[in-house]
Amino acid sequence: MSGAAQPNWRQLSGYRLAWLRPDLLAGMAVAAYLIPQCLAYGELAGLDPVRGLWAILPPILIYALLGSSPQLSVGPESTTAVMTAAAIAPLAAGDAQLYASLSSGLALAVGAICCLGAWARLGFVANLLSKPILIGYMAGVAAIMIGSQLHTIWGIELHANSLPVQLWELVQRQAEWHWPSLWMTLAVLSLLAAMQKFFPRAPGPLLAMLLATGAVAAMHLDQLGVAVIGNIPGDLPGLALPDLPASQLIKPLLSSALGIALVGYSDNILTARAFAARGGYRVDANQELLALGTANLANGIAQGFPVSSSGSRTALGDALGSRSQLFSLIALALVLLVLLSLRPLLALFPKVALAAVVIMAALRLIDIDGFIGLLRFRFSEFRLALITCIGVLLSDILIGVALAVALSILDLLWRIIRPNDAVLGEVPSMAGYHSVISQAGAITRPGLLIYRYDAPLCFANADHFYQRVMEAIDAESAPVRWLLINAEAIIDVDSTALDMLLELERDLRHLEIQFCMARVKSELRGSLERGGLVERIGAGHLFATIGTAIEAFHRIEALQQSS
Repeated sequence: MSGAAQPNWRQLSGYRLAWLRPDLLAGMAVAAYLIPQCLAYGELAGLDPVRGLWAILPPILIYALLGSSPQLSVGPESTTAVMTAAAIAPLAAGDAQLYASLSSGLALAVGAICCLGAWARLGFVANLLSKPILIGYMAGVAAIMIGSQLHTIWGIELHANSLPVQLWELVQRQAEWHWPSLWMTLAVLSLLAAMQKFFPRAPGPLLAMLLATGAVAAMHLDQLGVAVIGNIPGDLPGLALPDLPASQLIKPLLSSALGIALVGYSDNILTARAFAARGGYRVDANQELLALGTANLANGIAQGFPVSSSGSRTALGDALGSRSQLFSLIALALVLLVLLSLRPLLALFPKVALAAVVIMAALRLIDIDGFIGLLRFRFSEFRLALITCIGVLLSDILIGVALAVALSILDLLWRIIRPNDAVLGEVPSMAGYHSVISQAGAITRPGLLIYRYDAPLCFANADHFYQRVMEAIDAESAPVRWLLINAEAIIDVDSTALDMLLELERDLRHLEIQFCMARVKSELRGSLERGGLVERIGAGHLFATIGTAIEAFHRIEALQQSS
C-alpha cells in the first residue's frame, strides 16, 4: 500500500485476493471486540447500551467507502462518548427521550461541522501534527488502552482515571484481586506472545479468543466470577431526523458539537496518519474530514451519537494484518448477524481475553525505536514526543495534542527567529561556498563579506538579521567594502523586514559599504522593487549567482586601483 491517498471505494475496486485471509481474520476479531466495547460506550454516553451497537453500523459502511485509510476503524469510542454524556446530561435534565434526541442532534451537528471543514479544505491543520506528535500520541493512547483494561483483568472497579494512579490503586487493593480473571489474562497474554514470536503469521488473537471461550464453557469459569459478555440485546435502529429541542438549547449543543468535532478529528487524523506511517501509505486529511462528517450525519439519522476513530480496534485489525476496509465490512456483517440472530454465541466470551488482546495490540503502538531515533536526531523533537505522551496520559487527548502542537509551533518559530547563518568562503578541494566555521580552511576575500541567512525574513527575525550582519562586519579583520547577501533561503520579506533592509542599506552606505544580493528569487525581487530597495542599491548589485557577484567585485576593485 503506497502512493497518493485515494478514497477507500477506489482501493476496494482494485482488491487483491491475497488480502482476503488477513482481512477476514481481522474483521472477525474486530467484530468480536467491538460488540462488547460498543455496548459499553453506549452506556458510557448515557444511552441504552444497544445504541452503542447502532452507532457502529452507519460509520463502518460510510468510512469503508469515503475514508482514505485502509486500516482505520471508525465508530463509537471512549472520548466522544464521555464528551456526549457531559454535553447532554445538563440539557436533558433526566428526560430519557430528550436525552436520546439531543444525542442524535449532537451527532448531526458534529457531522455538519466536519463536512463544512472538508468543504473549506481545513484538513491542512493536520500538517501541524508532526512525526514526534504521532509517536508520542500513539504511545499515550497505548497506555490509555492498557489502563482501560485493568479493572477487567483484576476484577476490581477502579476509581482512578490515569494509568499511574490506577496501578497504585491496584497495589493498595491487593486483597480484592480476582485471581481466576488474572490467571486467565496471563494465560492468554502468554499464548499471544508465543504465537507472535514463533508463529507470527498465524491468527493468534482469534485463536486465543476461541480457546478462552472454550475454557469458560468447559470449566464454568463464569460461575467463579470471570466476567463474560452475557446477553446482547438485539434490534435495529429506525431512520429519522431527531426531534430537536427548544431553540435555547441549540447554542450549547452547537458549542459542544464544535469541541467534539475538534477532538474527534484530531483523534481520527492522528490515528490514521500513525498507521499510515507504519504501513507505508498516505491518507488525505480533507477526505478524512468528509468521511468523519458523513458518518456522524448518518449516525444522527440512525439514532446514534457522535463517533470518531478507535485506536484499539484499528490496532487489533493491524495486528491481524488488515489490508483494506473489507475487514470493516466483514465486521459490519458479523455485527448485523449478531443483532439479528446470533447473540447467544458470544454470551460466554470472557472479557479478560479481550483485555489481553487489546493489551498486546496496544504494546505494538509504542514505537521504542521511534523515540530512540528522535533522541539521536534532535533532543527537542524527542522532548516534543515525550510531552505529547505525558499530556495525553495526564490530561486528555485534546489537551495533550494541543500542547504538543503549540510546542511544535514554538519550536518552528524559534528556528525561524534564530536560524542558522554563516559567513561564506571558498574551500580549495570543494565546489561552491561554505561556512568558514564548519569548513576548516575556507578562504574569504579581503574586502568582500559573503553572508547567508537560512530563513525567510519577517517581523520575528528582522532585528536578529540586522544584528548578525553587523556582528559579522565587525568580526572581519580587513575593512569590508562589499556586503553580499546570499538570499537563497530568503524566499520573501514582509513590511517589517523590508524596513529593516532599507535601514541596513542606509547604515552600510554611511560605513562606505556596498549592499549587494545574490541568488534573489523572482518573488523576492518583486517585493524588493516595490519596497524601493532595488532602486536604493541599484539593479546592477543584484546577481544571479555568487560567482558573478565575485567577478563584479574584482572588476570594480581593479578599476579603482587602476584609477
